[in-house]
Amino acid sequence: MATVGVIGAGTMGAGVAHDLARHGYDVVLVDSPEALGRAAAACRDLCRLEKLFGREAGGVEVATVVRRIRRVVDIHALEAVAFVIENVTERWDVKASVYRQLDRLCRPDAIVAANTSAIPITRLAAETSRPAQIIGIHFMNPVFLKPVVEVIRGADTSDDTVARALALLATIGKTGILVGDAPGFVSNRVLMLTLNEAIWLVHDRVAPAEVVDRVFRDCVGHKMGPLETADLIGLDTVLLSIEVLHEHLGDHKFTPCPLLREMVDAGRLGRKTGEGFFTYADASCGTATGTGVDGHY
Repeated sequence: MATVGVIGAGTMGAGVAHDLARHGYDVVLVDSPEALGRAAAACRDLCRLEKLFGREAGGVEVATVVRRIRRVVDIHALEAVAFVIENVTERWDVKASVYRQLDRLCRPDAIVAANTSAIPITRLAAETSRPAQIIGIHFMNPVFLKPVVEVIRGADTSDDTVARALALLATIGKTGILVGDAPGFVSNRVLMLTLNEAIWLVHDRVAPAEVVDRVFRDCVGHKMGPLETADLIGLDTVLLSIEVLHEHLGDHKFTPCPLLREMVDAGRLGRKTGEGFFTYADASCGTATGTGVDGHY
């Protein structure tokens, strides 16, 4: 199989690199040395988690998956790849800089797919000279467990780019649902508003976190409550996504809850730090323990 570039080695970037590698791709993963070190450990944890869920791709050994992921700090390592998946932070200044760099160094026929939570694809594409080759692929966490992803077509995204993106997804066992371009797309325009409102319920002392989630699990039938979902995504990512929605849509309903800001400032980001609205005995597997935040965390 071909080599795929992945830039950004956080929770999502590591998950994307792992899923590509387990399906036979060689991956060039670009980030800082510290992030790459964490990504290597995360990849091994994800391989272990696969076994727990019985989702191993062709019985691929952990060592093989790890070996297929080349971890580098120099973005110029992406010069030869034909497909790059971007997973950097949701801060606009960082995103824009990355797209300008990729535009300069990537081969002329290369596609860049944005795994962004909320930033419009057309805005990202405008930072490049190849808007027809910019597309959104919104993976969900954990990547290897989610067989369907949101694919976002920007104003100038070509039919060929859409076809190539869907073809790549098919090779890793995923179906893409094509949607139009708008802040938050379909999933996060609804989801982030829901998560923020659930956090307001805790902030306003309507109910503690475990009760809010129990209502959604036991009354509504959701597999996971909104606050455990926020912990899974990462509260820092949730905050940045809500801020992007507020900036682009200008609607007061997307004002981030103060409790969310306080938890992010305190470094309680959810599963990846072991504590968010719930505490986790194993941050890699996200096993929730104890009670949730009640406003006095």
